[in-house]
Amino acid sequence: MDDRKFIFELEIEVRDYEIDAEGIVNNANYLHYLEHTRHCFCAEAGMSFDSMRKIGIDPVLSRVEIDYLTPLRSGDTMRSCLAMERRGPRFVFHQHIFNQHGDPVVKAEVTVVALKDGRLSKGTELAAAFARYL
Repeated sequence: MDDRKFIFELEIEVRDYEIDAEGIVNNANYLHYLEHTRHCFCAEAGMSFDSMRKIGIDPVLSRVEIDYLTPLRSGDTMRSCLAMERRGPRFVFHQHIFNQHGDPVVKAEVTVVALKDGRLSKGTELAAAFARYL
């Protein structure tokens, strides 16, 4: 997937406390970057997590696959990008992170399902909210 297919981008700075003993961003922090990007995308698209909860929808991760390509270090900035598609009741986010030089850092595929009032749903409400992006 190239830059032209991304529907959302977010610039994020590496914080010093995210660095491990090896002087690079700890692998678990990439999950936070990816999640933060999805949350910001949802809010900008008009369906924040708070608004989802108010109508009884809880998006839940069902699968995350990450390829770590290039490490980030203290002082780096990144561009976190995403595209999405629907596969039946699942919403799949294709997420890439690039460093300040444009080099790929992480490629991830994140699968989300929706619970409606505590039960697995077909994702109809989310599909309607994100129709212009699917």
